[in-house]
Amino acid sequence: MSEHNQYQERWRDNIYTIPNLVSILRLGAVPIFVWLLIGEERPLAAAILLSILGATDWVDGWIARTFNQESELGKVLDPTADRIMFLVAVFTMMIDGSVSLWFAILTLIREGIVAVAALILGALGARALTVTWVGKTSSFGLMFAFPLFLFSASVAGTQSIVYEILAYAIGIPSLALHYFAAFGYIPLAKAALKEEREEML
Repeated sequence: MSEHNQYQERWRDNIYTIPNLVSILRLGAVPIFVWLLIGEERPLAAAILLSILGATDWVDGWIARTFNQESELGKVLDPTADRIMFLVAVFTMMIDGSVSLWFAILTLIREGIVAVAALILGALGARALTVTWVGKTSSFGLMFAFPLFLFSASVAGTQSIVYEILAYAIGIPSLALHYFAAFGYIPLAKAALKEEREEML
């Protein structure tokens, strides 16, 4: 095995990577978001924090790919942190009234279905599915849209309307793409289950 491949293998088994640290910090910031929005009623501060958390999702992936810090833990931790952060943020905003009920419910249904499917696959022993480009893109779009809803709730007048229009302009196509991405995971899930069955034979 070459030195480069040995380096990559070492990182795959290493839990102490910068991307994993970023994912853990992202999880730790979720209660702060809830406290800011519900406890302190500060939608602007919550919007800024949610924007930062959404950006770090891209940052930790970039670090992992650029510096060969992809790890087995990271493959599970990163999407798990994303899903928890996203579900809590949407549910909290729905309670707060910062986002339209129909938009929040459609988002939560999609995330719930994918989360349950991932748990079933894990229980059946199938490997974790790699997040697709379509899934990442749609998630990234929604992580732009929801802070915009919060920005809309934190200001008044024309600014509020502009932020809300931008939120829907980005959010509706992203949500549609999000559902499309969910259907795209079906053949990947079938392949993962088939692979697990073949390994058991």
